[in-house]
Amino acid sequence: MKTESQEQKISEIKRLKAEKNAIIIAHYYQTGDIQDIADFVGDSLALSQKAASNSADIILFAGVKFMAETAKILSPEKKVLLPDLNAGCSLADSCKATIFERFIEENPGRTVVSYVNTTAEIKALSDIICTSSNAVQIVQSLPEDEKIIFAPDRNLGNYVMNKTGRDMVIWNGTCHVHHEFSLEAILRLKNENKDAKIIAHPECELPVRLVADYIGSTSSLLQFTTKDKGNCYIVATEVGIIHQMKKANPKKIFIPAPPLDSTCGCSECSFMKLITIEKILNCLRNEQPEIILEKDLILKAQKPILRMLEISEKLGL
Repeated sequence: MKTESQEQKISEIKRLKAEKNAIIIAHYYQTGDIQDIADFVGDSLALSQKAASNSADIILFAGVKFMAETAKILSPEKKVLLPDLNAGCSLADSCKATIFERFIEENPGRTVVSYVNTTAEIKALSDIICTSSNAVQIVQSLPEDEKIIFAPDRNLGNYVMNKTGRDMVIWNGTCHVHHEFSLEAILRLKNENKDAKIIAHPECELPVRLVADYIGSTSSLLQFTTKDKGNCYIVATEVGIIHQMKKANPKKIFIPAPPLDSTCGCSECSFMKLITIEKILNCLRNEQPEIILEKDLILKAQKPILRMLEISEKLGL
């Protein structure tokens, strides 16, 4: 039996999208070939905004499960597909709803600000959602004396607390990609590339953030490398974003920051990389796997996400 070539698969994906009025939304951490066939590529904030406002009947999410859940919460009337249901998230998995609910009870009187990298159940327990693009501004939008629970990423939480000076109790969760960067290897790369600037995601551990020339969300890092006059960057976030950095800045040099144990010299999210062109094609053909959420859960999780989107819109984010 003859197998389809990559070009044939991509051509069939385009045909099915048109036939079914479907769009493909992809995160920056997907592989370059997937980013190139997507109708929209972005970070968590931009993806949430796109999921809330589009004219498609079907949203195929090239990302991880919490992102597809967010799309379903914001567009419950649409069919939301995820090519591989095993595409989870170590950070989201670090915060279980039953344990988090107890954590809230143990810290009463606090506003619950949860990172978008959480399950629908955690969002339903939250007062407001944030992303790495707007976390500082979301917290700053609250009254200065308001006490806060921040979950689940401890590194982003500490970064936000240091930026805002707010009273925050922080859940002890991490992203396996950003947690495992090797400071020693980053400094060695810096020594080998004297003119390179170290740019880091706020989910990185404090020692990495302390040596960084610039700290920002995925989209912010992309914008920085485009606007900055430098020519070489050591990139301490998931390696997928370098595809967009190279497209926007073909003459600049981007060096992936390596993790503690690395065979490839880069840091990849194993969950993100579960999505492939072939899985996207099969998903569109069969309209499966589909994200299904209970109506009551959607309604509860929708409120804190909409609150985030409203604040972001007011602030022009």
